[in-house]
Amino acid sequence: MPAPSSPMAEETARERILRSAHDLFYRDGIRATGVDRIIAESGVAKLTFYRHFASKDALVRAFLDLRHRHWMAWFIDALGRHGAAAPEPGNGRLLLLAPVLEEWVTQPAFRGCAFINSAVEIAQALPEAVAIARAHKAEMTQVIAQLLPPGALRALLADAAALAFDGAIVRAQMAADADERQAAVATLQAVLSALVARR
Repeated sequence: MPAPSSPMAEETARERILRSAHDLFYRDGIRATGVDRIIAESGVAKLTFYRHFASKDALVRAFLDLRHRHWMAWFIDALGRHGAAAPEPGNGRLLLLAPVLEEWVTQPAFRGCAFINSAVEIAQALPEAVAIARAHKAEMTQVIAQLLPPGALRALLADAAALAFDGAIVRAQMAADADERQAAVATLQAVLSALVARR
């Protein structure tokens, strides 16, 4: 998935802070990244930082909001590029999730799902992160449901596909090498094939 933005001269101070926080939080973790490091990376004064974000928690919320909007836009676009608009009988469009996952996990910057990571990492310090993660996953599942024809099993199949997708993300994140990441994609493909065959 591409970075939310690249450095530009016309970026505001808030945008620079948020972009720097996004890159550092996603790459290195939220707890491991201090405010001073973000200030240094973004090139703003400490007073400027606190003018835009009253606390690190406020910045984490803004990071998760940015990540959600950017990731969902990428996800929908990736599904479209892999054929979501093409007619497909039955549940066949669920199979598009495998090449979408492959596109993401093979990128050098891949560090797993920012929402799963944050829900695990800072659940006690910022319980709101769990609620944000749940909302993100609910919207992702809604997008997956749109790949399916209407029917009694639509919600169940979408939930199952979303669960398999998330599991494959975690497996790919834990992978020791590219072969193991490809194995995660192949496993997702097998699970999706079983769901497609479900009547």
